Amino acid sequence: MHVSAAASSDSPAPKSGASNGTAEIALPQTFRFNGLTYFTVPMALLVAFILAGASLTWLGWTLILPVLLAVWIARVKTVVTDDGIRAVGTFGAREVSWPEIAGLKFTRWGPVRAVLTDDSSVRLPAITFNDLPRLSAASRGRIPDPHAAAKDAN
Repeated sequence: MHVSAAASSDSPAPKSGASNGTAEIALPQTFRFNGLTYFTVPMALLVAFILAGASLTWLGWTLILPVLLAVWIARVKTVVTDDGIRAVGTFGAREVSWPEIAGLKFTRWGPVRAVLTDDSSVRLPAITFNDLPRLSAASRGRIPDPHAAAKDAN
């Protein structure tokens, strides 16, 4: 599925009650993984204890994996500002301004990607299809909300 950016970068940001139906929200908006994601850390720690217990000499290094997992969950995010989107990944971050974004691409099991005007794409961590209403509001309507369009159609 591909969602195209509706408004051009030259148009002013819509205010609350604008025709596109997006409410104005405070920026920057940060999209992170759901808090339930941290429940994977104790499970990983349990597995690491079992492995390290089997052979501390050879598998003791696995005890660091739950710590790395927790750091990764805390680090990975997408931040929406007035200037554009900042995607913070595992080893780096990428900032994309609004004029560079042509739309969003949703694959069935893959990550959400911002498709750029040069046909390249940027992975947007921690964004799901259900985040689109909030993402649309944070983008000031530059990214349309298909949920609202479906409501308007009915």
